[in-house]
Amino acid sequence: MSTPRRLVFTLLALTATTGVVDAVCFLGLGRVFTANMTGNVVLLGFGLAGTNGLPVLAPLVSLGAFFCGAALGGIAIRRVAVVGPRLLGGALVGEGLLAGVAALVAASTHVHGGTFAAGVIIGLLALAMGLRNAVVRKLAVPELTTTVLTMTVTGLAADGLAAPRATQLRRASALGAMLGGALLGALLERHTLWVPLALVAAAATALAWVATRE
Repeated sequence: MSTPRRLVFTLLALTATTGVVDAVCFLGLGRVFTANMTGNVVLLGFGLAGTNGLPVLAPLVSLGAFFCGAALGGIAIRRVAVVGPRLLGGALVGEGLLAGVAALVAASTHVHGGTFAAGVIIGLLALAMGLRNAVVRKLAVPELTTTVLTMTVTGLAADGLAAPRATQLRRASALGAMLGGALLGALLERHTLWVPLALVAAAATALAWVATRE
């Protein structure tokens, strides 16, 4: 059964916003991720070893908030009859609100790694990413997790020309979306934190409408 194009577009766009979020967090909030939990676990290990002053608290906050967001997503999933675009839309509305509050915090105070404001922003974004990931995981659209690309790269290399063209195109599109989002996030973060976060909030809200449009 083919995946609706609207859903594929939505998930690819979310993959791009993941790049923006993690670029802003890693570069502007003290070497931490809020979507890539594999990276956080590794960074936490480095921090515990005292490597190059890498933080311990920030990845712990991110992991904890992501866990809570995913748990909330799981509760929502169990309460609906069908996991589909409407549930994704609801999760994206929540993501938009959380990212919007994070943008307001960034705009209203001086933020840098290790500050209380940075911890609040990390927590809000990780909560949003956990909520989104729980729903996306349940949708189980092949090649489009929106946050993890390890298996995507593996599929591109291992399957090669043997994979259907549509599958390889989807994989390549996911890689390009994440790369483009990370590039945009890194460029914007050089000047301000709140603008890329506001962009993520606006994108999530717009994608909620796209995902649920009849």
